Amino acid sequence: MSQENENALPVSDLSKLKLVHFADLIRAAQLIYDPGKGVSGVFREINWSEFGIPYEVAENLKHLGKEYQYSSPHIPVEDIWSKLNLETRVWFLENKDNLWEIEEFFPALDED
Repeated sequence: MSQENENALPVSDLSKLKLVHFADLIRAAQLIYDPGKGVSGVFREINWSEFGIPYEVAENLKHLGKEYQYSSPHIPVEDIWSKLNLETRVWFLENKDNLWEIEEFFPALDED
């Protein structure tokens, strides 16, 4: 199987995912990589399994968050999908509607 076919999104899964799901995934990945949201001197050690994120998925998302640390969350779907391992893809499909909740656990550090 070619790399392109391995990374292709099955039609049945494509209908379940929306652009907002991918944007939420990028925002979650950015938080997993840097829970302090880039604020100097703020470091948080987070046990992501308490958020329902298995270690392997958190590691995959941490790498994604590092790559897109300062990016808009609106990244081409194909770019994101190609960087997810199988376990993360399955987790993403199962949790796509709840990803926004991860942000709710972290106070907005740039607000007064």
